[in-house]
Amino acid sequence: MLSLANVLAAIILAALTAYVLLGGADFGGGVWDLFASGPRKARQRDLIAHAIGPVWEANHVWLILAIVLLFTCFPRAFATIAIGLHVPLTLMLIGIVLRGSAFVFQTYGGGGGRVFATASLVTPILLGVCVGAVASGTVWLGVRDGPFATSFIDSWFTPFGFAVGIFTLACFAFLAAVYLTVESKNAELQEDFRRRALGAGGTVFALAVLGLGVFSPAPRVDPPVVVLTAAAALAAFWSLWRREYKYARVAAAAQVALIVWGWGIAQYPYLLPPDLTIAAAAAPRITLELALIAVGVGAVVLFPSLYYLMKIFKGKSASLE
Repeated sequence: MLSLANVLAAIILAALTAYVLLGGADFGGGVWDLFASGPRKARQRDLIAHAIGPVWEANHVWLILAIVLLFTCFPRAFATIAIGLHVPLTLMLIGIVLRGSAFVFQTYGGGGGRVFATASLVTPILLGVCVGAVASGTVWLGVRDGPFATSFIDSWFTPFGFAVGIFTLACFAFLAAVYLTVESKNAELQEDFRRRALGAGGTVFALAVLGLGVFSPAPRVDPPVVVLTAAAALAAFWSLWRREYKYARVAAAAQVALIVWGWGIAQYPYLLPPDLTIAAAAAPRITLELALIAVGVGAVVLFPSLYYLMKIFKGKSASLE
């Protein structure tokens, strides 16, 4: 059913998808910075810094958009999530701040490389833990009266939550490795990140099978979405195998986007399982109308600005000879 609430919920999901595909790849770059190795270790880190440097701050606009829309249009869901998941959300926010500041210090020769890489490793896991808690319907534990551990730890500190967290980290690392094969025109560096992409992609597949087969508190994803995701994954692997890196980038992005959309479709019509629907969580209609107008006006400014940013800073490949 097409309604204002459903449209705005879809925009939130689209913003989260954009954050995963762009900001997630930045986090994945930090992971590969931490695990840089071999005779080209320094050159691998230089490539990562050149690829992330111009645009990493702009990618957080998608997370900000999702949070603002959730707060404005679905205040009941926002309040429940903010209370029930305030521990991992606070830690995630600290990780984002530490990662950003450390990257700036590292860029200008002030150190901070280990902080940047470690925060890039931990923060995606916390993000996935939060998603796992929402998907499995345990966020409500955080708003019940009881001991601190029962109310604010048990809601997210679960095997399924951490399985989703590690899966999220693997997806980000996979995206970053694939993107970096395109960023570099140096054959040796491309081979380095091609191998990493194949390994990370295999890990994503293994964790997906584990998550569906062993941990099952989350809603089942629709079969058509599973088929499309599998097709995108096979296309990404085939393109990487044949060293068609631009096609691999498109297929990898489609694969991860379908994973995010599959989560949203599986939860529909619930915004916050097990019983808070999108319609029940929605703010008054006038609020939704004004929010939709604001999104439309903001898009007129945002998309040309992002296009111009990418054209200026990403028009030239960050290749290292």
